[in-house]
Amino acid sequence: MDNVVAYLRGCGAVTVIRDAEARRSETPGGVMTTLASPAQGGATRSLWKVEARAGAVGPVHDFDSEQVWSWVAGAATVELGGETYTVTAGDTVVMPARTVRRVLADPGTGYTALVTAPGGARAFGPDGVEFGVPPWIV
Repeated sequence: MDNVVAYLRGCGAVTVIRDAEARRSETPGGVMTTLASPAQGGATRSLWKVEARAGAVGPVHDFDSEQVWSWVAGAATVELGGETYTVTAGDTVVMPARTVRRVLADPGTGYTALVTAPGGARAFGPDGVEFGVPPWIV
């Protein structure tokens, strides 16, 4: 136990981000709630929750880094790199960098997913035009 305590002390400051401090960003595709990010406590990765209403259609886009999506409620269709995947609560999709994607919410249930990516991940249109870093990742 002493080794664990010594290790934790050497890890640096611990940051607790309270629910009231979470940032919320709304787009036509859903509501993104930033749970952790470089601007919120110095995390190197961003973690956010996506809540998409039934039938919501996300944009066709791309990222310069990997994202990991894990569905916690509802269902969706993921279009990724020319393939289509149906996912439900409990499923996880690793979306590689530089792979065009779109997420469509189930028309009956919508979905909730937890997503992580490196802080500073940049979004691009399908034509390669840079959109920048989305506010929920900063």
